[in-house]
Formats: sequence, C-alpha cells, structure tokens
Amino acid sequence: MFDGAEELLRKIQLGEDTSLELKTVVLAGNKIKAPTRADLADEIAAIANTASGVIVFGVDDKTREITGIPRQQLDEVERYVFEVCNESIKPPVLFRSLRMELPDTMGSPKAVLKVEIPRSLFVHKSPGGYFHRQGSSKREMDTPVLSRLLQQRSQAQLIRFDEQPVPGTSPSDLDEVLLRRFLKNPWSSAFSSAFGAGGDLTTVRKLGLLKTDDEGTERATVAGVLMCSRKPAQWMSSAFIMAVRYRGSRQDSNQQLDAMDLHGPLDEQIRQSMLFVRRNMSVAAKKRPGRVEIPQFSTRAVFEAVVNAVAHRDYSISGSKIRLFMFDDRLELYSPGALPNTITIESLPLRQLTRNELLTTLLARCPIDEGAEELMRQYFMEKRGEGVPIIMNESLKSSGRLPEYRLLDNTELLLTIHAANSADSEHGEA
Repeated sequence: MFDGAEELLRKIQLGEDTSLELKTVVLAGNKIKAPTRADLADEIAAIANTASGVIVFGVDDKTREITGIPRQQLDEVERYVFEVCNESIKPPVLFRSLRMELPDTMGSPKAVLKVEIPRSLFVHKSPGGYFHRQGSSKREMDTPVLSRLLQQRSQAQLIRFDEQPVPGTSPSDLDEVLLRRFLKNPWSSAFSSAFGAGGDLTTVRKLGLLKTDDEGTERATVAGVLMCSRKPAQWMSSAFIMAVRYRGSRQDSNQQLDAMDLHGPLDEQIRQSMLFVRRNMSVAAKKRPGRVEIPQFSTRAVFEAVVNAVAHRDYSISGSKIRLFMFDDRLELYSPGALPNTITIESLPLRQLTRNELLTTLLARCPIDEGAEELMRQYFMEKRGEGVPIIMNESLKSSGRLPEYRLLDNTELLLTIHAANSADSEHGEA
C-alpha cells in the first residue's frame, strides 16, 4: 500500500483518512516520548479492526510536514512499534515495516518509518478498549458494533455465515417445492424422506441446506432459510428488500409514488425487484426516423446489481436490509456489509470474491423462468465475475455515465445507477 516514495508523499499531502495515519516521533535521548504506548496501541488496533492501513512515523499530522526520524534511532522506533503490537494489544497485531526517505519542505531527505497494518482476522483490544477507525479518527466501538464484529471475525475463521445453522428451525421448515430446484432427482428417496420421520437427509445436508447445531439438533442453515423457505424473515428479520419510488431526486416520504417490502426466497426477491423497477421506470421515445424506446434504466444492469446485492450482502448484520430507491434521475441500491476480504472499490470490476459461497452456488443453480433472453443469462448467477462489468457497461450505454460505488462507514455498499438522458424525447410509461 502506497509502495513508492512519490505515491506515499502524494498520499501524505492529501492528509489522513481511513487508510493513513501520520505520527510525529518525539525523542528524549533513546527514549520515545510521543506517541505514547497507549495512544499508539489504540490507533494500531483500530486499523486492524477496520481495514488495512499505513502509519508513517516521522510526519506531522497537522502540517503534513516531513519531520523525519534520526537514522540512528530507526531501530529504536521499530522496536517500540513491535513492543506495542505484541505487549499492549490483545491478541497481538502483525505488521510490516519499511524504512524510507522522503524530502522535507527544503528538499532534504529525511528518514521515516512506514508501518503497514493488515485488516485482521481477529478483534483486537487495546488499553483504551475496543476501537475501530472512521475516516481519520479512531472511535470506541459501542456494544452492537463490537458484538457484530466479534461474530463476523469468529465465523470467518471457522465457517461461513451462510452455512451456519439457524436456531429454532427444523428440516420441515424447508419447502419441498423450493428444495426440488437443487436436487438432481427431485423424487429421490433423499428428497421424499426430507420431510418423513427418520429418513435419509444426506443429499440435503451435502447441499449445505441442513446442519447439526452444537446440541446435536438438525437445523436449516442460513442459506437453506434464504433459498428454501417461503418466509426467510421469520427467522432473519432483515432478509428482505425495501423498495421505494420517489418523485423528484430526494428522499421524502411525502413524495413516495410506490413502496413495497419484497419478501420470499432470494430468487423471488430478485424477481419482485425487477417487477417493481419495470413498473416504476419511465420509458422515453425518440424518432430516428422510427420510434426508438429508451428505458430509464438498463434492465440488465439493474438485474445484475440486485443479484449482487442479494448474493453478497452481509447477512450477519441484523437490522440492516437491502434498500432499493428509485428517483427521477437515478437508482440507488444499498447493500449491508463492507467489501469482502481484500476487495476494494477500485478492484470491483476486476476481481471475483464472494462472502456467501454457498448462496452464490445455489443461485447459480436457479434458472430464470421469464426474461432470460432479455437478461442474456439462463441462471441467476454465472459465477464468472461478469456482474460488475455488465453493470458498468450497460449503465454507460444507457446514460452515458458510469455507475458509482461508495462504501459508507465501512458497513454498507451504495451503488448509484444514473438514469438515461431523455432530452429531446417523447415520454411514455413502462
């Protein structure tokens, strides 16, 4: 991260943010007076708890001037960082340090220590408590945020969230008709016995739809509930899509034209989302010389966006649902959860990585009953990493503008798709 001296210097000149922290080093002989151990430990733990970041020692965080570190003291500063990471933070934080030279305001080279801190698999406690990073500041995590992070990190080490058994469920909560989509032979003994007493559930278990909990009881998994129950929200209250069409370009309850909560198994939620968008989407027309219809949004782009939101959202975040908002000038889609692992906004079109491997596998086995020709695919997912490029290309063709992805507080992904330019056209309704 910020590997070259020029790139790092440009980043420093822009100032601190979620990925960059600047620290002046104050020495008294061989003793480091600032930053203090407790303050540095809180900063390092906050970065490790949030996202990968860099701390540059030897830079004033207010003036962004390169103050430097005496070369003979670099070993002492590096040792200090090591002690803080291993003695003041539980569990210890791994880091990578690099010694570099950067020019000060007079152009003279000064030694600095760049410390790279990766996003951790664990939740770290420092002397001040549990911190995470928001923008350029560390913030103490309140109980709900800390509980969610502990849950996410522990599950990431052991088992994916979509494979977790859901308390209170049983095999009978999986709908026979919905199960049938994923069994090669729907009339096999495994399928028939799935709802019979003492039958063989091997096939259903292998699909990841059932799992035995810690008490030895067979439960439907998160993926099983989301794909094979008629009412997932009965067990996972946030497992639905809120869809709203507003008049104008602002969220205003007084300007709602249409609003629905879209429930059911995930593939049904996707179908309902597309029906909602089509119903509320305007269609313009141009004469060239024949009448050419111009829909407000690309159907393919919206479909891929909704599929991605449903497939990749973080279902461990309770109380946060997918929200689909339509305006005159844009469509917004909010999906709970940060980007998985090492994915960044910039790398979204280039990389394929999923949070919910089981869910994506199941969606890849779900055929699209209607509209497959228009959407140019047979199944809800193809698992080839084409979703984001399709969203970008189709949106660009439709509106002349690329869609925009934004990560909000590292807890929610917002996708904005701009409406087609309907200037000099005749309007009609979809």
